[in-house]
Amino acid sequence: MEFNPVLKGLEKVYTKIVKEQRLNREDGLELLQTTNILGLGHLANERKRAMTGDQVFYNNNAHINYSNVCKVRCGLCAFAKDPGEKGSYTMSIEEVVNKAGQFAEQGVTELHIVGGIHPDLPFSYYLDMIRKIKERAPQVSLKAFTAAEYDFFAQIENVPVIEILKTLKDAGLSFITGGGAENFSPRVREIICPGKLSGQRWLEIHHLAHQLGIPSNANVLYGIIETDEELIDHLLALRDLQDETMGFKALIPTAFHPKNTKFEDLPQASAIRTLKVIAVARLILDNFRYIKAYWVSSSPQVAQMALSFGANDLDGVVREEKIYHTAGATSPQMQSELQLISMIHELGLEAVERDTYYNVIKTVRPQ
Repeated sequence: MEFNPVLKGLEKVYTKIVKEQRLNREDGLELLQTTNILGLGHLANERKRAMTGDQVFYNNNAHINYSNVCKVRCGLCAFAKDPGEKGSYTMSIEEVVNKAGQFAEQGVTELHIVGGIHPDLPFSYYLDMIRKIKERAPQVSLKAFTAAEYDFFAQIENVPVIEILKTLKDAGLSFITGGGAENFSPRVREIICPGKLSGQRWLEIHHLAHQLGIPSNANVLYGIIETDEELIDHLLALRDLQDETMGFKALIPTAFHPKNTKFEDLPQASAIRTLKVIAVARLILDNFRYIKAYWVSSSPQVAQMALSFGANDLDGVVREEKIYHTAGATSPQMQSELQLISMIHELGLEAVERDTYYNVIKTVRPQ
């Protein structure tokens, strides 16, 4: 990579990248705090191109949120309800399976299934859900539940969480979502989600899943109360675990949406913050091949821009998303496959439909 004048002020990091030296905490902070947004984008884009060329991935997926009843009630969440509260709901297993079957008939290859920490549902509800969806739609990958949910399942069954993971894997679980990571800082978690599992426990559960051959994604929440140091430390903790297991497929940076939460007075994360977080993640996480530009949280417009700042995955069609939209997200409920392809082609990049494991289903090149 020849030195480019656009990289002014980023010479130190650029030199380390050229020498293939791993970036450290200090480098991450320098990048996150730079005002040279174009230089940062250039570095991240070059790193992305070295990994996956001109490919941008998406999948034909759908979300199912089986219940919004949750006993934890994190301050950051607008989705959760108390039992019996107006607007609360819990789908029957039959309803979940029927919805999954309808999505499968539409060509969906992946279902993303998460809900609240429901105080009354037995573990058999979740086990039967996975087993019966797999029976109804065996071709569909089931990416289900967050580390917080797995931790809760282990509590209600009074067994080690690894037993929960093994049981659900045998029933048809394919993949674990990255949800519940938020920010690993104890300070941040004590303020935004004091009743949720610790960051260390989140990492432990994903470690166990990887040991069992269950891959997962990793999330990072930004735009709430995190400091730059806490955000970089979160990424470094993910990098350390990935060094050990290589079980993470993608990082999903997600912007905090304050509406209808306890933090409603906070401003929404700016487009610049989104682009910076994605670019810095691309450069710090040298062992993550895929970084998502999650259009649901950032908007399709900013997600498209992020494809020039290190992101190489637009998530997918989604079809129905409740959690972010309850918190005021103004993005559409879904993007059609043609819309996703158009977003990618407008940048002269290749649109690649993938499955859950990033196997290529088809490639659509720009004309």
